[in-house]
Amino acid sequence: MNCLSANLINQQSPYKVKIIEGSIEFYTDYGVHYGVEFVEDDALLSREAYHLNIVNANHRKSPNDPKVKDTIICIVDEFFKQNNTTLLYICDTGDNKQSMRSRLFERWFETYEGKWSFTFLSSSLLDEDNNVNYAAIILRNDNPYLKEIVDEFLETIQLLGNKPTT
Repeated sequence: MNCLSANLINQQSPYKVKIIEGSIEFYTDYGVHYGVEFVEDDALLSREAYHLNIVNANHRKSPNDPKVKDTIICIVDEFFKQNNTTLLYICDTGDNKQSMRSRLFERWFETYEGKWSFTFLSSSLLDEDNNVNYAAIILRNDNPYLKEIVDEFLETIQLLGNKPTT
């Protein structure tokens, strides 16, 4: 992955970001500390891919703040300017708010003015404990492996959703 530049992100971002030990961090007007990371995936897809992790680092309640969305979009936009790879977004299930996170992320993507340059696919599936999990991929439409990656994502989702019963 090509390194991201805080200076380039900050040219567009409403919140000032800093890159600290590979994590992109920012604070909101409400004191919420966010960390954004791109972690290489070595299990889900065979082609180069990264998980997008968005973490509320200080666990403060976050009001509906459009500047958070705009900052995250600036970060993801810069990621794709530097990298023509796949971005995976898997919603955390630790607090049973994964459905809300998935809807929010999809809504953010729908408002992104450059969305027509990307393929966005999302899916949900049940795990062995009957928890609904949400996953999405985003990749540039000019990715030379677009069809292969989309097919692999869909096949993986289907395989994970059709687990054998014992």
